[in-house]
Amino acid sequence: MSRLSLQGIWKRYPGCIANQDIHIDVLPGQIHALLGENGAGKSTLMKIIYGVVKPDAGTFLWENQSIHVTGPSHARSLGIGMVFQHFSLFETLTVAENISLSLPKEQSKDMAALSQRIREVSTHYGMTLDPERYVHTLSVGEQQRVEIVRCLLQDIKLLILDEPTSVLTPQEVTGLFKTLKKLASEGCSILFISHKLDEVTEICDAATILRNGQVTGACNPQNVTSTEIARMMVGSDTPLTENYK
Repeated sequence: MSRLSLQGIWKRYPGCIANQDIHIDVLPGQIHALLGENGAGKSTLMKIIYGVVKPDAGTFLWENQSIHVTGPSHARSLGIGMVFQHFSLFETLTVAENISLSLPKEQSKDMAALSQRIREVSTHYGMTLDPERYVHTLSVGEQQRVEIVRCLLQDIKLLILDEPTSVLTPQEVTGLFKTLKKLASEGCSILFISHKLDEVTEICDAATILRNGQVTGACNPQNVTSTEIARMMVGSDTPLTENYK
């Protein structure tokens, strides 16, 4: 059974088709890469899944039920969380205060209990956080942890990560990958948007490739080379630059 299945998704803007007849299936416990060059349609598709953008046509199946996601709060209530490339944190608030802003009132009214949950969840997934620290004192990698833990506290079943390693040090990337593997082992699905093909072949067990708004390939990244994936991204008749080798 698929956790998420998109069937025939279209999204048009004036003078542009962002997504054209997109089909994608994400399974429980799968780390699924979404690949493509800038402008391939990845961001639009993720925003459709998270309810920020409404598709013009197509079917959205969530755990085999056809639904219409009305917005991010609806997506979160279904169990869909997203960490954007640019974080949405208030630097003058603490970790706990930032996380409380996105939770239902019954979960955020007891700040002591919330702080304890933050400690427990962040430690369980290898992302230890101090809920009392102010966000402006955190490194970029630690701020990303806050965003991820904020999602995890909402009992998510699908975590969408938009270029998550672009702001991290190599050591932080290693830590993030351990967290994602643990999440996947517990049944959480992960959509991993990246340009870094070596990372994709390391951590992902499925990939969908987009080019010019269309799906141009799908594979298990662990069974193909980075060069083969790059060919699907840019086209077989396009010379590969050093970025893809």
